[in-house]
Parts: sequence; structure tokens; C-alpha cells
Amino acid sequence: MKKIAIITDTDSSLPVEVADLHGIRQVPITIHFGDESYTTGVDMDDVRVFQEIERLKCLPTTAAPAPSAFSLAYESAFLDGADAVVCICVSSKVSATYNSAVSACENFPGRNIKVVDSLSLSMGQGFMALAAADAAQAGASVDEVVASVMDTGRRVHLYAVLSTLKYLAMSGRVGKLVAGMADTLSIKPVLTIQDGKLDLLERIRTKKKAIERMLELTRVSVNGQAIQRAAIIHVNQTEGARELRELLCASLDCPAEVITAEFTPGLSVHAGDGVVGVAVVAG
Repeated sequence: MKKIAIITDTDSSLPVEVADLHGIRQVPITIHFGDESYTTGVDMDDVRVFQEIERLKCLPTTAAPAPSAFSLAYESAFLDGADAVVCICVSSKVSATYNSAVSACENFPGRNIKVVDSLSLSMGQGFMALAAADAAQAGASVDEVVASVMDTGRRVHLYAVLSTLKYLAMSGRVGKLVAGMADTLSIKPVLTIQDGKLDLLERIRTKKKAIERMLELTRVSVNGQAIQRAAIIHVNQTEGARELRELLCASLDCPAEVITAEFTPGLSVHAGDGVVGVAVVAG
């Protein structure tokens, strides 16, 4: 049986222990505060990134992994005995990561490497990587692994609630006056994945009502289908994530394992501190 290695990037939000359990390699997103560079999962996480934002009073920039980072991941996979690689990248509509992964293939002529644009992010992308790992473990061909990835992507539903518009104002995506008024009125945006991007879906008054609406949207999206995979996503909201998990499983028939995942800095710097979200695969 041919061995297929699965690679993704840290915008998948996959917890390290989950990725390791399934043999998934993650290529890290880089975070830049001025001239200082940090690596997601090595010397930067959601806690530290917001400590630095508060200390420096500015947002960092994020950078897609260089092609050389993917080349190292591919080389490592082949040295470990892989016959082929399937690489699932964060949506090309929010990052140049996919382009880097494709460029790296030029260093491996004749090798079987398939790079997939997830058109998703966070645990939407993470679930696609897990589907790839399961299919590869079951002996699927490369094309069958890719088909499983794409099928999972079509069945992912992801919703998130922003705690504040402060960080979007810092990035210039919304005006400071608008953000200040929204926070004063306790308006909490509900986001979802649309056209490969995390976009505003609704604006709800109070966080409690926003979370209730997020769960309602999840129920409507699932439409009575079985939930095959589920995850709670958060940014520095360990207790809030635990409470959201309880609410989700009280309203829907959750699988035995519900992953709790940090959003990770490549995404959280754009959404802000305090985010909580739900991702499920239905069908």
C-alpha cells in the first residue's frame, strides 16, 4: 500500500495533539511585529500575540509560509517513506499560502504532490485535513484522498462571534467611531465562511444573543443531518469554549469527540481577542 503524507498549514487551527495523532504536518504562518518575526506554534500563540498587541498598541502583519517552508515539509515526508503528498492550504482568497505550496512542487519533479485550495480556513480547513488523513490511512489513492477532502469541504459549516470590533478598527477594516459605537451598544458580529473568506453575516445585540443565533444558524445548516465532526474555536476563551461546547451538544447530537481549538495567530489577529465559534461537518 502506498503511503500518502498529509500536510496543511497552521491556519487550519488544528491542535498540535490532534495533528500529531493523525500524522498531519503543519507548515507555520509567520507573524511580524515590525522587524521582529515569530512562528505560529513555535514562539507565538493566541495568548502572546494579544499581549504584544496591547504592549505595542499596533497589530502585526501575517505572512504566508515561503515556498522553502513547504519544500522542507515535502522533503521530510518523502524521507519518512511517503510515496505521495496531499497538501491542504488555507483559502487562496485570504492568503498566498496556496501559491507557496504550489511553487514548492517545482523542487520535486516527478514526485506525486497534490496541493488543494481549501477555500476555507480554521477548522473548516482542519476538518478537510483530517478527512485526508483518514482516507490515506484507509488505503485510498491520491485522487480518492483529494475527493474526500473536497467532499468534506462542501459539508463544513462554520460560524463565529466577534467579541469586539476594536481589532478590526486597528487594522483599518472598520472606522474607529463605528467600532466604538458598536462596542458601546454591545453589538456582536456573527461571521461565516462565504466565497472562501470569513465574512460578516449578521450583527446581534449582546454576546449571549449572538451565541444563541450562532447555534441556531448551525442547527439550520445541519438540517437534521448527522454531525460527523465538531469543533469549538476560540481566541483566549478557554472557559467560554467549554460553555459553548455544552450549549452546542445540548442543542445538537454531537459526536463523541468535540475538538477545542485555538483560532491561531494567523487568523486571530484579524478577528480579535475573545472570538468563539463552532465548526461542524454534517451529512
